[in-house]
Amino acid sequence: MLKSLMTQSNSEIQGEGSTRRFRQMVGVLRERELMRGVTPEKIRRILEDLGPTFVKLGQVMSMRPDFLPQEYCDALTTLQADVSPMPFETVLSIIEREYKCPWQKKFASISREALGSASIAQVHRAVLTTGEEVVVKVQRPGIFDVMEQDIVLLKRAAALIEVFGAEQGVLDISLLLDEMWRIAKQEMDFLMEADHIDEFRQLNAGEEYADCPRVYHHLTTSQILVMEYIDGIRFDDLEALRGKGFDMNQLGRRLGENYVKQMMEDGYFHADPHPGNIRIRDGKIVWLDLGMMGRISNRDRRAIRKAIFSLVSHDTLEMKAAVLSLGVPKGRVDHTRLYEDIDELMTRYGNLDFGTFRMGTLTRQIMDLLRRHRIGIGPGLSMFARGILTIEGVMRHYCPDVNFVEIFTRSIQLNIEKDFNWRVELDRLKREGYVFFKKTMRLPEQLSDILQMTMRGQTKVNFDLTGSEEPLRRIDGMINKLVLGLIGSALLLGSSVICMTQMTPKIMEIPLLGVFGYLAALVLCGRLLWDILRN
Repeated sequence: MLKSLMTQSNSEIQGEGSTRRFRQMVGVLRERELMRGVTPEKIRRILEDLGPTFVKLGQVMSMRPDFLPQEYCDALTTLQADVSPMPFETVLSIIEREYKCPWQKKFASISREALGSASIAQVHRAVLTTGEEVVVKVQRPGIFDVMEQDIVLLKRAAALIEVFGAEQGVLDISLLLDEMWRIAKQEMDFLMEADHIDEFRQLNAGEEYADCPRVYHHLTTSQILVMEYIDGIRFDDLEALRGKGFDMNQLGRRLGENYVKQMMEDGYFHADPHPGNIRIRDGKIVWLDLGMMGRISNRDRRAIRKAIFSLVSHDTLEMKAAVLSLGVPKGRVDHTRLYEDIDELMTRYGNLDFGTFRMGTLTRQIMDLLRRHRIGIGPGLSMFARGILTIEGVMRHYCPDVNFVEIFTRSIQLNIEKDFNWRVELDRLKREGYVFFKKTMRLPEQLSDILQMTMRGQTKVNFDLTGSEEPLRRIDGMINKLVLGLIGSALLLGSSVICMTQMTPKIMEIPLLGVFGYLAALVLCGRLLWDILRN
């Protein structure tokens, strides 16, 4: 009995918390005048006001240029959670709670001032008892529960949108929330971030000019991450870098080559390569903040290579095949229109000049094309697109004489040459030649069978009129509306006739069956009007 009362009490407390949070959300939307229209800047401010969950949602959406217009992606990349630093005493209490001992047993000193304070965690500089300089990343208390509650509320809102029949298109709100929650849980599990760092370090172990911080695993828990302190220079601090004698063009080439290597060779890359996450130490590029990493499969990497070579050779059919293999259609694809759009895109790059070509621009145009044709892509490819846009922008701003496109295409060519094997290719040609010869030998027999079936009247031809889907869909919708109108009219007339009789039972002197008929007619007419106004 006591247990059931406690459970009921907890559920009531959670319900009150959800109601209070919902009122806060509505208050922010009302204050920002959402009903008067939206702009990229207004959306960014609303998400910042709503708190860490919505900031993270905006950051995830900014990495999805496949269904969000570029101006919104650009605005959401600047999202900043206005979070004041945790009190130093709170940081120490979290450390002692995790280690189950006084913090002085692990650290000789911890800086009171935070190096950074974000919505999920806070970072302090510290010194171990062994004398090594480190940074300590401490998770904010209760942040998991806050974000989980917000996710529940957002999913309920998404379910209401689906119930009322709003068209989703490529943008699936539920899937977006699931992706955001998956990324947020990864960032809130520092053991997982430590694994990301270890995997990245292993993949780049042979790189002379790339590195990342070392993790102190014996001091790392799910809520505390201890890493090597990187005393380097930010990539965007040009004055300091030049003062140390660094050549920005050389650093830019190393940066581009390593990032392309992460994407096209490893398939495991930094998903947010902005200058704040890049340090230069002893001539090496040190990657920071490896909590959000992108993965891209071998299949998608092959499709990307195919797309690049199709662009160079101006092969529209191959580019179309590459685009379709990169995405997952959310409905029927109009192949004629898709071919025309891709052909128009290829025409823009008729005279391909690596000096003026922008990889990020091409990526953005392909994402826009996918969105128009209702073709969705997975999180790996969306992060790939965001990474390309970011890294090319960084290089164009801080080392403009280095061409990222040349680095990218040269790396793809080297990969193909490295993976090329004459023996494997000859074996493949033998197999394909044998299959082709076998099918060719059966061709006269098949033609003879077709002629005999035609003469007997047994031949059937499947005819598909390309481009007919949209007119047929509209005709189908018109017929459905006509049927709804006829049924509503019949119910209205029938109910009126019933009201003229003395049929029982009655409600307010009106036959009950007539009342039900009127209500049904009202619902059908309301649905019909809603469909007409919505379209």
